[in-house]
Amino acid sequence: MTLITKLNQFSRRRIAWLILFLFVIFFELCALFFQHGMKLAPCVMCIYERIAMLGIAVSALVGLIAPENIIFRIAGLLGWGYTALRGFNLARQHVEYQLHPSPFATCDAFVQLPHWAPLDQWMPWMFKAYGDCSEISWQFLSLSMPQWLVIIFAANMFVASIFILVQLRKIH
Repeated sequence: MTLITKLNQFSRRRIAWLILFLFVIFFELCALFFQHGMKLAPCVMCIYERIAMLGIAVSALVGLIAPENIIFRIAGLLGWGYTALRGFNLARQHVEYQLHPSPFATCDAFVQLPHWAPLDQWMPWMFKAYGDCSEISWQFLSLSMPQWLVIIFAANMFVASIFILVQLRKIH
């Protein structure tokens, strides 16, 4: 049995989607710990990146519904890849704000959400932004939080791409 076949079969199991979902929950809990435990103020870009991470969780839930069904599996995989790409681009822009602060290139003053989903009003403890996008308030191994998010979202794009590609392989 080839690695491609094994990955294809793994994507058809609920455990694969549950692992992805738990991965996102871990990172969301980390974000909330940084915010409430370490008292690091989230900025607008942090909130957008948090929402992108939640998009991966929603995609995982879609795949978790019926991983044997090609429609649910592909929808979950495409959603995962798309939201990882969006998160990657947001994190890269956030890194730009931090490494090259400028009064001419700044993040939004307030979180801009659709009127039908005012998350910052529904759950301000999770989605209210009150930090500065250009401030580097935390580092680990000399990388800021947005730099780590670039890595995390890039890894998600890579793994999602692999799982999308292995769907092209017929299994017997």
